[in-house]
Amino acid sequence: MIVIYRAKDRAVFLYGFAKSERENIEDDELETMRDTAAEFLAHDDAALNAAVRLGKIEELDHDPEA
Repeated sequence: MIVIYRAKDRAVFLYGFAKSERENIEDDELETMRDTAAEFLAHDDAALNAAVRLGKIEELDHDPEA
């Protein structure tokens, strides 16, 4: 998976792929993904939680014990 942008305690994952499927992403794709991730990170917790409840985005839990 590609971590597009990380700020404080949040990271936004927009696209993941196996290296056997694709060598890399193009520069213009990376720029678009960074812009999109920055937009997500500009929202407050309430807005992001609402988007999760509506199924627009998915929250992934991180278990530091795993």
